[in-house]
Amino acid sequence: MTSIELFAGAGGLGIGLHKAGFQPIKVIEWDRYCCDTIRENKKRKVRSVLSWPVYQSDVKTISYFKLAGSVDLVSGGPPCQPFSLGGKHRAYDDTRDMFPEAIRAVRETQPKAFIFENVKGLTRQSFRNYFEYIRLQLEHPTVTRKNEENWIDHYKRLERHHTSGARYDLQYNVVTRVLNAANYGIPQKRERVFFVGFRNDLGIEWNFPQESHSFDALIWSQVNEASYWDKHKVSKKCRIINPKLKQRSLELTEKPETLAWRTVRDAISDLPLPDNDSFLNHRFQPGARTYPGHTGSPMDEPAKTLKAGVHGVPGGENMLALPNGQVRYFTVRESARLQTFPDNYLFLGSWSEIMRQLGNAVPVELAKLIGTHVAKHLTESA
Repeated sequence: MTSIELFAGAGGLGIGLHKAGFQPIKVIEWDRYCCDTIRENKKRKVRSVLSWPVYQSDVKTISYFKLAGSVDLVSGGPPCQPFSLGGKHRAYDDTRDMFPEAIRAVRETQPKAFIFENVKGLTRQSFRNYFEYIRLQLEHPTVTRKNEENWIDHYKRLERHHTSGARYDLQYNVVTRVLNAANYGIPQKRERVFFVGFRNDLGIEWNFPQESHSFDALIWSQVNEASYWDKHKVSKKCRIINPKLKQRSLELTEKPETLAWRTVRDAISDLPLPDNDSFLNHRFQPGARTYPGHTGSPMDEPAKTLKAGVHGVPGGENMLALPNGQVRYFTVRESARLQTFPDNYLFLGSWSEIMRQLGNAVPVELAKLIGTHVAKHLTESA
């Protein structure tokens, strides 16, 4: 199945979708560092990106009309700074809002489906109207904004069109949900909103995959059974359990049916100490320190959300809280593990630049899971 990847970044979403069976015919990213990373891995013959046609371009300059009807999926993560809790929250007044370009790509290519991802901040009450505006545009991408219209007037017109029952134009059935990556086996508590749509003439019924991992199952494995500690060969005196977890364990009457959340220890315990040349991008980064709101990720819980480092101390919460009370920055390789990138994937740039690439990425295995679910329904409808 063919796809177009917009706002590709370092490739997290695209790699996951490639693993799900989608072959991109255009991979578009304007940032040269991200493009350098992808191109370097093409040179290194990393299978997931080997055949990617990379376009280092502004999406505003790309026309998609020639691809109309030949694309199965359009995907991407439009820049999230307008909606991020760490940004200035300007949303529709922010020139960095690239959702209009994502919607234009859907309108011009008319794909069978699309997958878009963004920060949870987009669902905040203060942005609720704009969130619904985005959703309605994705459902009716040919009902475009007129030159004299502001976004609110366009929103009203879309509402009228949506409720009119008219079905003559290009339309998509769209579902949205905030997903916590930890609930799908990613070793990171990362909440993001996903928009998934199918062209309505396909008659596809779809829902997000069921959550497979849980916080309660982790507590059970650490407190009620201790199987977690046994697996990692951690002695009793070295087992550090959050008091809140112990309290929650008392409320559990039976073993959860889900798998346990994957922890930082699950993700990185087989890595050697930093500065070991046997692993790519596994270098110690000095300067980590704690301050209010930035205390690091405990070893035996999923990591806190990796951040792109665009505010505050670069890297911010991208730290490991060691059992001895010390903190250090995650190495690039450790961060890549938390984002489930393959170990043979090399990141180019300075540490802060690479952490920006990783902090903006979609976890590869989460993208694969959603993509596989979408691909299955597209195949069955063919």
